Amino acid sequence: MTAGAGLGMEILNEQAARLGLDLTVDQLTQFAEYQRLLALGNQRANLTSITDSEAVQVRHFFDSLTAVRTVSDWRDGLRVVDLGSGAGFPGVPLKIVFPGIHLTLVESVGKKTAFLETLVAGLGLDNVNVVTARAEELARAEGYRGQFDVALARGVASMSVLVEYGLPLCKRHGSLVAWKGKDGPAEAQAANNALAELGGRMAGARSLNDLSPPLPPDRWLVTVEKVRRTPGKYPRRVGVPAKQPL
Repeated sequence: MTAGAGLGMEILNEQAARLGLDLTVDQLTQFAEYQRLLALGNQRANLTSITDSEAVQVRHFFDSLTAVRTVSDWRDGLRVVDLGSGAGFPGVPLKIVFPGIHLTLVESVGKKTAFLETLVAGLGLDNVNVVTARAEELARAEGYRGQFDVALARGVASMSVLVEYGLPLCKRHGSLVAWKGKDGPAEAQAANNALAELGGRMAGARSLNDLSPPLPPDRWLVTVEKVRRTPGKYPRRVGVPAKQPL
């Protein structure tokens, strides 16, 4: 009998092992509770169109954990920010597996941050901060700019826009990790002008095709390293980065 048996998390348990992750019974129990709370929360807010148990395990939980392919050090005290967190992906699955990280979940929609607060409490997670804000606003707020080791973004914006959201929040030598589809490498190439302006360096676009199936084909992780300070004029005011990418 596998560790996930009886919890409905067999698929997640098996796939996580492909990433070198040995999930404990307590962690699998948290994932099962996460799935339950997600189903309840989805009745009140539009959190996800993916509701089937197997799909949630693969397309949300396992997909989130693929971050270990590009960030190898998830040490205690690592400061992580999840931009446009929505229903908590990818930040919360990573917090379950690496409970010592300090996680900030950023979401602009109040109904979604209300769910995130319920989720964090329901899973018994500590050192998690839920913020209702736009990334452009947060990067100018005291205690956030230049404070994070890792910024995560899953399905938020194109890379040219995303680096303006994420790099101001990162420490020097911090990383921005973005989950992308088949256009990931092209987006990475198109972001070169923005990176030069914002103090970033493209660290790589990594294919996840060896994990397909169960992940969909043409899944990519694009990673950016912050190599110098982001000029104080960035990010521009709310809405401008998306309308006028660098």
